[in-house]
Amino acid sequence: MDARSRIHERLAETLAPCVFLDVIDQSAAHAGHAGARESGGGHFNVLIVSTRFEGLGALARQRLVYAALADEMRDLIHALSMTCQTPAEYDGES
Repeated sequence: MDARSRIHERLAETLAPCVFLDVIDQSAAHAGHAGARESGGGHFNVLIVSTRFEGLGALARQRLVYAALADEMRDLIHALSMTCQTPAEYDGES
């Protein structure tokens, strides 16, 4: 399983129910980046919409994502950008 698929699977399992989940591998755009070469991990951008984020601030939402990806952060992920929204936020209701 490639890194993008593994990240997608972990987030979908841990933050279910997910209304929407998109994991974009941006590693190719950072191919010469020294930090990425040293760690061997890739650069990823995640948009996740989950009811689990309801009532949580931005930092608490990010902590949930980092906790879900703790193992992957050790070797598969060098940089992670994320947007964490509730279904209402994603639908533009808030």
